Amino acid sequence: MNIRLHCCSFGRYGGGGRGSGRGQGKNPNTNSRPGPGGYCVCPKCGHREKHVVGERCLDKACPSCGTMMVRE
Repeated sequence: MNIRLHCCSFGRYGGGGRGSGRGQGKNPNTNSRPGPGGYCVCPKCGHREKHVVGERCLDKACPSCGTMMVRE
């Protein structure tokens, strides 16, 4: 009996093991968003102030120069 396997299923071309190109996925135990602490920082002048929970840093203007702030 002669059985032929698909060229990419097994053997030297990978298959279902590591490196099969299916990606790693995300760890459900990690969170990609920043936590409640931290600072809002002005990218232009460097002014820093504590981040307020519920307020995005991107919605705040720097009190020193007026540039929109970013999260540190």
